[in-house]
Amino acid sequence: MKNEIFERLSAITAEEQEILDGSLVIDRALYMKSEKNVINAQKLIDSGKLITIRPHTRFIHFPEHTHDYIEIVYMCEGVTTHIINGNTIKLSKGETLILNQHATQEILPAGADDIAVNFIVMPQFFSKALEMMGEEETPLRRFIIDCIAGRESTNGYLHFKTAEIDQIQNLFENLIISFTEKTQNKRRTAELTMTLILLELINHTDKLDPVNIKKSILIETLKYIEENYQTASLSEIANRLHYDLYWLSREIKRKTGKTFTELLQEKRLLQTEYLLANSNMKISDIASSVGYNNTNYFFTIFQKHFGVSPKKYRDKLKSKALNG
Repeated sequence: MKNEIFERLSAITAEEQEILDGSLVIDRALYMKSEKNVINAQKLIDSGKLITIRPHTRFIHFPEHTHDYIEIVYMCEGVTTHIINGNTIKLSKGETLILNQHATQEILPAGADDIAVNFIVMPQFFSKALEMMGEEETPLRRFIIDCIAGRESTNGYLHFKTAEIDQIQNLFENLIISFTEKTQNKRRTAELTMTLILLELINHTDKLDPVNIKKSILIETLKYIEENYQTASLSEIANRLHYDLYWLSREIKRKTGKTFTELLQEKRLLQTEYLLANSNMKISDIASSVGYNNTNYFFTIFQKHFGVSPKKYRDKLKSKALNG
């Protein structure tokens, strides 16, 4: 980053000077319009604009809050620590953090050499950007759609470890320059540059913190199977989560080591085992109740998993119970 730009971002602001002089809490009037802990875009961005920039305020603990806009944090230097929906994220130099407007955020005090830049982005901006992203379903595209719709996303944030991606570093530097220097067509330039950053992030999904994908897929998939094992299907959960069917199938396998079908069978067989041990239901009725309409297929799956037929397995369980 150009030295003059970095020096400008590093300069102590009036707000930071008050903190250094002894202020122990943030000035709510600078950020919020009511007693609710919601940072308000109208406090930070001029009317009619879709994007603006604000260096992160250092030296103080930012208490738990949400935003009524989407926040993109780019770490220019040093480290900041964020607690988002209960998850602790250390944002290091060159990394990018994107927060859904419903995410609950808390920020630990940053030092003089910890320089982060916050981009305040109105949801309307993403409608334009989305048109350029194509139809391929990715975690970022899904995240943006949720932001536009005003829905909570699964994790509330995306953490991209982009420190080694020169294109993204250059684009962020250009974006910061467009805000900190008087450039022609400043507003248009900023919006186009931010769109290019989002397109680059889509091309570098491999730099997305695995926690973002792993948690959302594991939690949502296992919850769905637990609640819908009788009728569950991969196509249905793909539709629910708004992911491409084949992409979701690969991610489930990559993150769990098992296919969706294997996870579903495990749940169905676990429920079968419970019913064999704790009910007098006919085995054919048990098969139907856990989602197997084809009894012969059910017997084949059960035999393969447990090594015996359902009847022998039930007899074994009863014998074990009688003998203590």
